[in-house]
Amino acid sequence: MSKRDYYEVLGVGRDADENAIKSAYRRLARQHHPDVNKSDDAEERFKEINEAYEVLSDADKRAAYDRYGHAATQGGFGAGPGGAGFGGFPGFGDIFEEFFGGMGGMRSAARGPARGADLRYDLEITFQEAVFGAEKEIEIPRQELCPVCQGSGAEPGTKPIRCPQCNGTGEVRRAQQTILGQFVSVSTCPRCNGEREIATTPCTNCRGQRRVQVTRKLAVNIPAGVDDGMRIRLAGEGEPGERGGPTGNLFVVLHVKPHPLFQRQENDILLELPVNIVQAALGAELEVPTLDGTTKLTIPAGTQHGEVFRLRGKGVPILRSSRRGDQLVGVRVVVPEKLNDKQRKLLNELGESLGLESLGKDNRSLFEKLIDAVGDAFGQ
Repeated sequence: MSKRDYYEVLGVGRDADENAIKSAYRRLARQHHPDVNKSDDAEERFKEINEAYEVLSDADKRAAYDRYGHAATQGGFGAGPGGAGFGGFPGFGDIFEEFFGGMGGMRSAARGPARGADLRYDLEITFQEAVFGAEKEIEIPRQELCPVCQGSGAEPGTKPIRCPQCNGTGEVRRAQQTILGQFVSVSTCPRCNGEREIATTPCTNCRGQRRVQVTRKLAVNIPAGVDDGMRIRLAGEGEPGERGGPTGNLFVVLHVKPHPLFQRQENDILLELPVNIVQAALGAELEVPTLDGTTKLTIPAGTQHGEVFRLRGKGVPILRSSRRGDQLVGVRVVVPEKLNDKQRKLLNELGESLGLESLGKDNRSLFEKLIDAVGDAFGQ
């Protein structure tokens, strides 16, 4: 049976942000956990939910899935061979604790190091910049540790004190008697938010929030051959982690402007070349625009509308390779719309001498023939 779409599994749209995905996952995991849901398919449903969340909650895996579908997950994002029950699923400990309230102090609620948030920046580039590469400067707003208090949240000259509510543990515990025995509910301390300390004199610069928003300028190196929708990852340029955790990443999403002459198909460039009926009938040597400037192309006598000529190595550079694609030139025979008396007479004489000839039955558009030429090249 084919796999369901991961966004459908979690019940979210493809534009859902990290919080929406996490919220949907927590709700569904609590609902379908086999210890709670006694239906026959609860275990399979729970595994499906966790598999979807593991992919969509990871920026890199989600990007690959958005581009290639389930093929991007082949090789295993799950627990893999030898995985022990449900313990290998992402976030299972959090779900168990939230639903059952923790069991016997099994898991501490104190917050440890946390990775910083990933950021996204949408960058528009020209067709030529996508083909040949470029270096662009961007400005990105992000949260950084307060430079005044160094992230402590306390005014310089003062020090945070141990949280009196949790006594510096970062968590509060509550014992609860049930028919199964005594359970201990462990939750994050609401006063210090799990930080274990509070600032009695908050920093005036960040107002005790430990972070401030700043705008940074960054250089983005765009490699030759990128395409619309591709993402460039700038490691460590996201928001800083919490409590000593690693910094997140910045993902630059590329949007390529269309070109007035060229169209792109994978690494090949497609171009329509208009010629008049005389050039098509008698042949001609024409100047053809390419990404590298103009080049000469010989149109042989008797060239038909829709014929395709290939210019080797005049296409888009292949990423991480020294090779390039080709340029495919499709001939479009232009019939004159206005004729003077002399031209009309000459064409009438030509028509009478030629007689009726078969025009063929290929009614495909010129662009369709160019696409077929690309396919034929890959099939060779």
